[in-house]
Amino acid sequence: MLFKHPEVLWSLFLLLIPIFIHLFQLRRFTKTPFTNVKVLKKVIAESRKSKSLKKWLLLFTRLLLFTALIFAFAQPFFPGKSALKNSQIIVYLDNSFSMQAADDTGTLLENKVQKLLKSMPAERNFSLFTNDQLFKDIKTDDIKNDLLSLTYTGNQLSLDEVNLKAKSLIRDREDPNNELIVISDFQSHTPTLALDSLKNINLHLVQAQSKDLANASIDTVYVTDVNPESMNLICELISSGIRENLPVSLYNGDKLIAKTSATFNENLKSSVVFTLPSNEPIEGKITISDSGLEYDNYLFFNVSKKEKINVLSVSEVPSPFLSRIFGEDEFNYSEFLLKSLNYGELDSQNLIILNELKQIPTALQNTLQSFIKNGGNLVVIPHLDLDLTNYNVFLRNQLNTSFIPGSTEERKVSVIEFQHPLYQHVFEEKVTNFQYPNLKKHYKLNSNLPKLLSLDNGDPFLVAKNGIYLFTAPISLDNSNFTRSPLVVPTFYNMGWNSLKLPNFYEIIGNKTIVDLPITLDKDKIIKVTASNTEFIPYQQTYANKTTLTFDELPNTAGNFNIGVEGKNIAMISFNHPRNESNLNYLDLNDLSANSVNENLDHLFQQIESDHSIKELWKWFITLALAFIIIEVLIQKYL
Repeated sequence: MLFKHPEVLWSLFLLLIPIFIHLFQLRRFTKTPFTNVKVLKKVIAESRKSKSLKKWLLLFTRLLLFTALIFAFAQPFFPGKSALKNSQIIVYLDNSFSMQAADDTGTLLENKVQKLLKSMPAERNFSLFTNDQLFKDIKTDDIKNDLLSLTYTGNQLSLDEVNLKAKSLIRDREDPNNELIVISDFQSHTPTLALDSLKNINLHLVQAQSKDLANASIDTVYVTDVNPESMNLICELISSGIRENLPVSLYNGDKLIAKTSATFNENLKSSVVFTLPSNEPIEGKITISDSGLEYDNYLFFNVSKKEKINVLSVSEVPSPFLSRIFGEDEFNYSEFLLKSLNYGELDSQNLIILNELKQIPTALQNTLQSFIKNGGNLVVIPHLDLDLTNYNVFLRNQLNTSFIPGSTEERKVSVIEFQHPLYQHVFEEKVTNFQYPNLKKHYKLNSNLPKLLSLDNGDPFLVAKNGIYLFTAPISLDNSNFTRSPLVVPTFYNMGWNSLKLPNFYEIIGNKTIVDLPITLDKDKIIKVTASNTEFIPYQQTYANKTTLTFDELPNTAGNFNIGVEGKNIAMISFNHPRNESNLNYLDLNDLSANSVNENLDHLFQQIESDHSIKELWKWFITLALAFIIIEVLIQKYL
């Protein structure tokens, strides 16, 4: 037992006062009885004994009365095991899209919010955070409206991120009695916590589950079989259970332009095809009717008029293989001999290819330096008998690298950097039996540039940095069969495609997205991105031949967005949430390192409050004091 005001207990010494008074009153006196009262001596002795007993009882009763009152004013209590600690309660409430799943009386999130508001003691201070909001040191009444109006988000925190966020909110990290309550559906794509990662935090898991949940989602869309008149739009769907005749609708803006149904195969996948006219802009939205999760029932996309990419090649002799790669439907390709090059054409290009020049004239070097600074991309293919000094001056300035006389021994290109953006989507998997090209002579590099293609002896064949690509050997037929290998087309095609990052059919929210617009803006003009209820200004850089937009934190909602300047729309971009939350596989909470796994929030908070509670006893001592008063009255009256 502990006391809230232990200094009051010093008053117990005052109990000595009635004891001294009582002893003073009971002092014995020697008396000699007279003869005429001797017969009454026995009666008087017995009366005196009774009176002495009454005084002792009154003394003990009053002592106990005052003791009870003193204890009551000292406010004794029995603390719970964590009651006197500076502990905190921190709640993580998962408001990701997977919490849209329907439960008996609403969605998982709505039900958990109601139970949290009901279970959390109204006077208890706590901190709560979601995937996108933070409420620090509040009571339930402070955030009741905020919780009831919580929106869903695709920015789902991993369990490790939840742990780090909770630790940042703790005032005393050495206190072993801090409580972290994680309320989530615990999808299996979230990484698990390490065993020692929650030191000095009691972890309590509360899983939200929906019974018999089945979900279908729109996975992706893409275009095939494009011809001058039409194209096929393929929509792929995924289901967590067997579904038949699922309606699929295609809209252009708010107008329904096509409708079909999807039937899932044994792998729970389905594809539907819509035939659309070519070269007609479409502000697309595909929707399905599904009773599972809501966020993946629609997918936004756009089909815009393609802007052609400007590619220019400079060589000393004609090179027809490039014209076959850079077709007229996607590129504006032009080829110039060095002696007839019009330098005024260079600034308007997106990609310039120096195709086996013996020397790079100083005037051209200066123009290319300005071109690169303004965001242009460059490919350098060396000549078999190049001027090393001339080349190295240019390469040192642009790439901090230089050529070294190399080997005349025949080598084979044998290593591809599959993760580089140039080859990231070229191969479905890493190939081992690929028909790699050969070359007779190559130059070595004094460089630390990342290798995209490497030779069988480890020397680089193609390196790149910041949109500048450098080959270490000529690729003409007299030195290499590279132009006849399957690798030549994706290499140069992606170099051209990456030189102007045009919007895809749609982008994924949360990923860093870079889009190049083939326009130039005056310094006082700003590009804005707008939708029906949204407007924001993306990060933008203006170059001589393009304007680059970067999307990172915004937008945070799915939809079709117009890109415009001064109220005039110049392009469109679509964003969708990632589909990883459509996965209905969940973690086994028994495999996690947690102090408790709970289904009922009421029981959990009752246990926590029991550990943090204080059982006050002062009322019992007041009651005891009243009882002693009653006892004293009875003694005075009947004894």
